[in-house]
Parts: sequence; structure tokens; C-alpha cells
Amino acid sequence: MGGPAWLTGLFAALMLTVAVYCAGRLVAARRWRRPTEMDTDGGHVLMGVAMAGMLVARLRIMPAAPWEAVFAVGAAWFGRQLFRSRRRVPASSWRCPHPAPHLVECTAMLYMFVLLPPSLARRGAAAGMAAMTASAPASRLSFLALLLAVFMFGYVVRVADRLTVRLPALAVRSAGQAPAGPPPGGSSSPGGRRAAGPANRYLAPRCAALCKIAMGITMGYMLILML
Repeated sequence: MGGPAWLTGLFAALMLTVAVYCAGRLVAARRWRRPTEMDTDGGHVLMGVAMAGMLVARLRIMPAAPWEAVFAVGAAWFGRQLFRSRRRVPASSWRCPHPAPHLVECTAMLYMFVLLPPSLARRGAAAGMAAMTASAPASRLSFLALLLAVFMFGYVVRVADRLTVRLPALAVRSAGQAPAGPPPGGSSSPGGRRAAGPANRYLAPRCAALCKIAMGITMGYMLILML
């Protein structure tokens, strides 16, 4: 099964856009001292570049084996964060407060890189997933691709639903975390606490949510192509 080349190219462009934006978030967060999910943003930079290369082979920057190592480390990181969250260990305001979806994302990336290269190797350099035919191992594990795709689409619906809230769930305070620190020159409240200011607000939470939606839709699309 393969998708139309124009749609595959559109998704590849979207992933590169997400990667560039998330890289910009990391720079902006450091410069402006605004909290953001640095592990999530960093992961989305890598996922965006890797997925663009899988969708359009001309955009590949390295073979599958190094990417597998990258996302295995990512899965271990988010797995550790999930374990810590289950033990009620307070998370830093610079780390993802909800690591489970990103653990699944890393698992999906590993799944695609392990099973996708044999099928792509039989195609032209520019074909990518637009002309993909599932390999034999991928066919045997197609139920796993379906489960991962269903999870990703469900995650997209959940994040999109939270966009109607004034402060999305991925914002630091909605996760029950303290602000990163007092704003420079900020005033104190009557109780001795610093008043909230621009310096300690989560960086562009709605844009972060849109990136997660774009990533989830694209990943779900790629997993469906592997059925």
C-alpha cells in the first residue's frame, strides 16, 4: 500500500517545519528563560527530520541504524520519566509532565525504522513511502502498526480537545508544577510570593500543542501505510 506522492511530500514538508519550529523553541526558551518541554521539543526535532527522510528518500540524512539508536535512547528516557511520574517524583518544569505519549512515539519510530528500510531499499531514491509496499515482517506485525496508529490518532483528538481550554494541559502550571523562577524585577504578592510574569509562563503552549497534533497525524498516516 502506498500513499499519493503529493500527500507524502506535504507531510514531509510539515515534519521539517515542525522540526525547525521546535529547534527555535529550544533557542527561544533559553534566551527568554521561559519553560518548555525541552525533551519533547528535542525529540520532535529528531522525529521531524527522521520522518521527513522516511517519507521522501531524498531528504534522508543518515541510514536507519543510527536513527534506531537515537529513538531507543529516547524511549529509555521517556520510559524513565514515566516511571518517575508513577512514583510521584516531582518533574522539572523543563521536562515533559506527560511522558507516556512520547514513549509511544519513540516506540513507533523504532517500529518503522526496523521494518521500513527493507521495503524502501527496493524503491527508487525519490520514492520514499509514497510507493511503499509492506515487507514480510511488517505484514506479520501489522496489528502493532494498527495499535500504534490508533493510539496516535486518539492522542491527537485529546490534545486538540484541550486547545479549547485557556491554558492547555501541556502548560507547566496545569501539570501542577511550579514556575521556572521569579521574573526579573517582578513584584511580590501579599503572601511573599512573586507575582506571575512573562518570564515564568510556559512558552507558546498552543503552538506546542499544534506541533504535537501535526506529529501525531503524520505518524499515524505513516503507520497506516505500513498495514
